[in-house]
Amino acid sequence: MQTKSDQRYPEPTVGALILNGRGEMLLVKSVKWGNRFTVAGGHVEVGETLRAALKREIKEEVGLEIKDIRLLMVQEAIFTKAFFRRRHFIFFDYVCNAANDRPKVDGVEIQSYRWVRPAKAMDLRLEKFTRRMVRKYLAELGPTEPKKPLPLDETWKRDRRLPRRVQQQQPGGTRPRK
Repeated sequence: MQTKSDQRYPEPTVGALILNGRGEMLLVKSVKWGNRFTVAGGHVEVGETLRAALKREIKEEVGLEIKDIRLLMVQEAIFTKAFFRRRHFIFFDYVCNAANDRPKVDGVEIQSYRWVRPAKAMDLRLEKFTRRMVRKYLAELGPTEPKKPLPLDETWKRDRRLPRRVQQQQPGGTRPRK
């Protein structure tokens, strides 16, 4: 491992817990993270939005189109020993759905992949930042929630912890039929 970093500034990166139609999440194994399971993702290019970077990186690394993108958390990795080089990252971590569930890995950055039930992911050899992501996902959107992440414009209903009856009201204030 390098003792000095060639960075002048932290590197913003994006990654995602990608869900398939069966409610399983995609985890990938990478030598860069000590041959542990992690999520697909990568750096944000200059002039690129976070969402555009996420879509590009997921397509490049695992060949998947993604949709229903929702920000899960932001993490900092400051010269973590878990990564193969001395780097300072700011992780923008998302949850999203895959348009299909047939990833293609290149064998260079990512060596293999596995679709796994979210609760079972905690039994795998995860790198610590991915472990935090899975733990947060389970705490916030766990098995009692729908498989599909809430669209960004609908998250206010969940975040305000409104009673279920109020959340189910139709637009315009009408109540659902009994």
